[in-house]
Amino acid sequence: MEFFLVILLLLSLIGLSSLINHFIPYIPVPIIQIALGVTLASLPPGIQIPMEPELFFILFIAPLLFHDGRHVSRHALWKLRKPILLLALGLVFVTVFAIGNLIHWLIPTIPLAASFALAAILSPTDVVAVGSISSRVKIPKRIMHVLEGEGLMNDASGLVAFKFALAASVTGAFSLAQASWSFLVISIGGFLGGVILAILIIQLKTSIRRLGMEDVTIHMLIQLLTPFVIFYIVEHLHLSGILSVVAAGIVYTIHQDRSRVPVGQLQLVSQSTWTVLIYILNGLVFVLLGLQIPRVASEIFKDPSFNNWQATSYILILWAALILLRFLWISATWRWGWLDRKQPQTHSVRAISILTLSGVRGAVTLAGAFTIPYVIAGGSPFPERSLIIFIAAGVILVTLIAASVFLPLLSRTEKGNSEKLKEEMERTARLRTLEAAIHSVEESLTDENRGAAVSVITAYNTIRNEVSEKSSEQVKLEESEVRLKALEAEVCYYENLKRTGKIDRDTVNLIEEHIQRRRLAQTNRLQYRRSFFWTLFKRSLLSFVKLFTPKHKERRKNRRLRTKKLIKLKVNMAKAAIHYLKNHITPENKHIYLGVIGEYNRLIMTFRLAKKSEESIHHTQMKRELQIKAFQAERDEIQHLYEEGDVTNDILRDIRKQINIREAYWMEETSVQSH
Repeated sequence: MEFFLVILLLLSLIGLSSLINHFIPYIPVPIIQIALGVTLASLPPGIQIPMEPELFFILFIAPLLFHDGRHVSRHALWKLRKPILLLALGLVFVTVFAIGNLIHWLIPTIPLAASFALAAILSPTDVVAVGSISSRVKIPKRIMHVLEGEGLMNDASGLVAFKFALAASVTGAFSLAQASWSFLVISIGGFLGGVILAILIIQLKTSIRRLGMEDVTIHMLIQLLTPFVIFYIVEHLHLSGILSVVAAGIVYTIHQDRSRVPVGQLQLVSQSTWTVLIYILNGLVFVLLGLQIPRVASEIFKDPSFNNWQATSYILILWAALILLRFLWISATWRWGWLDRKQPQTHSVRAISILTLSGVRGAVTLAGAFTIPYVIAGGSPFPERSLIIFIAAGVILVTLIAASVFLPLLSRTEKGNSEKLKEEMERTARLRTLEAAIHSVEESLTDENRGAAVSVITAYNTIRNEVSEKSSEQVKLEESEVRLKALEAEVCYYENLKRTGKIDRDTVNLIEEHIQRRRLAQTNRLQYRRSFFWTLFKRSLLSFVKLFTPKHKERRKNRRLRTKKLIKLKVNMAKAAIHYLKNHITPENKHIYLGVIGEYNRLIMTFRLAKKSEESIHHTQMKRELQIKAFQAERDEIQHLYEEGDVTNDILRDIRKQINIREAYWMEETSVQSH
């Protein structure tokens, strides 16, 4: 039961990290998840989950790399094979030699073989961490393909180098010729093993299908088990399990592309299942990483034989050395034209810097460090084991933080600095959000709700046509001020009626709620969202109560009279706003004032139509549900665009505000049908 509660808590932290990232999007999710893991481990009673490297690799790394192998561009991998191999093989071995000697010189208590082992485990970049960082940074596609290929390949080379260095540390014996031959056997054997096993599993699925078993559940289960089975078998053959699952992912995708069997439903289920699984596994990797950090740090900070500041300085020095070596290696090999000969030198410096900082270390590094044995041959303790693990964990954190801070600055283009292009960026983003809303309604379209769906889509098409006209930042600011002034005119009209006692108490409550919602839509996004959901909850509760309330003619009559009275009052308030706007219109502000007056006229027309409407309650309810879904699709799309780096934070806030305003007007249009 305790284990179940721990798993439940870890999954809750993953969900919490996404919630925090939604409100603080400039902090990458991995850092938030690591911080939550550190917090959980630091709080009493202090949950501790021992790091079991073999279980960690098969449970997390195998499915993650299999998934990445399935989705990596095979064409890009082949086309960019030179830079990928130079980084995944060349840079790894250069790092082992150069950084290993630096570690031994910097910390003489760590023997040379153990220093090589630490350098080897620090050499591979983490494709999971790189993917998480790149999701919010606009990295050029060719560079991203290189990073993905490097991350898929250098785990194997780094871990093989680590194992040989570790063996040399434990036994004191090392043969370069034997190590080189073993590396080739382990790497090539692991890759071929993954290919062969993937083909056998595909043949198994084909045989099952020939037996007439098209059950999606069975085929999906086989697909989910594939990376675990392949990794386990290949590792037990003492070959590279990491390369085997990458190869299996690539083979699986090639078969899927060439298969003529209609598997539409399986693809849909597969995509949905893997999306959830990868989301959970990614999150668990970084939360578990955070859980290990306090334990690793405490071993150093509580040990009087270590100087805390000096131990921390080792992390910073080694991180700087890794960054410098990576920069020099990429710069030296750039002249080979391994990325793009046609790019100018200025762009090359920027691309080299992005490639350098994107060399983020991750869970593979820490998991590998935990495989270091406690004793060497003869029974002596492994030299400085705690310090080695501490340095590995520290380098992971520093590379993540550095990439999070500096990559957005490096990847920022002139597009975000040009006012003209910024307006174009916003216009494109608004069109994308509207198209997302239309698409969400189209996906929900059925024969039953077709009329309601067409009505919502038509309204969005009208807005999309209006958005095609460019609007400057100053114009939007002036529009917001004019709307607030018009709202104050509505409030003055309402306050006069309230003072003279011409409005009953129920109507007062409804109108004040209406005014508050309209104000919040213009000024405070978070409070507006809370107000919006509270209003929806009240309406849903009212509808639920009505289901169990006897329908008396007198009660229905009173409700209709109250609705007519509310409509009349809102129409008169809108007229008061129009009257104010017409009295304050000038040649300079004419286009803005006329636009707001047009909005009020459309609102009045909607109120009057609602008064005479013959639409069924069922039709109205379907239309309301579709519209709520469309608004959420707009918000999801603009958040996605921001996370992808396609819009700035200012544009994100501005578009959210415009969605709030349209939502507030829509709620006023529909509220008269709910009373």
